[in-house]
Amino acid sequence: MQNQSFVTEFVLLGLSQNPNIQKILFVVFLSVYIATVGSNMLILVTILNSPALLGSPMYFFLAFLSFIDACYSSTLMPKMIVDFLSERKTITFEGCMIQLFASHFLSGAEVIVLTAMAYDRYVAICKPLHYSSIMNRRLCSIMIGVAWTGGFSHSTIQILFTFHLPFCGPNIIDHFLCDLHPLLELACTNIPIFGFFALANSGFFCIIIFSLLLVSYGIILFSLRTHSSEGRKKALSTCGSHIAVVVLFFVPCIYTYSRPPSTFSSDKIVAIVYTILTPLFNPLIYTFRNKEVKNAMRKVWKRLMVVPDGK
Repeated sequence: MQNQSFVTEFVLLGLSQNPNIQKILFVVFLSVYIATVGSNMLILVTILNSPALLGSPMYFFLAFLSFIDACYSSTLMPKMIVDFLSERKTITFEGCMIQLFASHFLSGAEVIVLTAMAYDRYVAICKPLHYSSIMNRRLCSIMIGVAWTGGFSHSTIQILFTFHLPFCGPNIIDHFLCDLHPLLELACTNIPIFGFFALANSGFFCIIIFSLLLVSYGIILFSLRTHSSEGRKKALSTCGSHIAVVVLFFVPCIYTYSRPPSTFSSDKIVAIVYTILTPLFNPLIYTFRNKEVKNAMRKVWKRLMVVPDGK
């Protein structure tokens, strides 16, 4: 089946058409992008260079989460940042499809990694005596494989529906990225089944995973009744970080993808939360109160700062 599109490029309106505001936004989002990639790569390098952390399933998953967040930001933000200084903000049809595929592939993988992290906390808190035998390296590797496979499958289904939509008229997207709602509104078709399947793929995916995560954390919190006060405090600290990340990512996604194809004025702000702020906040949330990661960062930083004597 060939794509019937006559549109070869799309025009992205971005966050603002005011040149002065765009210059301010350029500085702000460039700083955010540098901070996002820098902080996530710092966590990744720290864990990879710390055998004690890498051997822990929780930090093994955190390393992958940081890698995904750095890649996810890089699929969206560079184009957005460059457009702030461009007079004509265009993206080719192929480039738009690639951006859509990459963003859904990585976000789909992130959803499954977050689920794996929730399962890890469930086993650690509810089945502590069997933790090492259940959360072995083989299971962790399988979970990461499932994350990549699940993200790829989700994104492939998404792109197959979107790519074959006919785009023959307007090509102006009132957004800073290629996303489902604005693309569906530009499609030259009145067949609602396309929009339903495209959105259901993301909407149902988010709702099902979010529901599973809520149930798992509910079980964890319920089981904490039998723990000591110190054990409860430590578990709540860890789970609190995970829950914050989950809410920050899933609530905007569910709002965006679990409704009929239509665009709202708030869509851009909501998109900023889960595409830009979540990858920025994840490192802060996971490391702000984590002494192990902070101590490991200091050790790695000291090693990197040691300059060999050239004499």
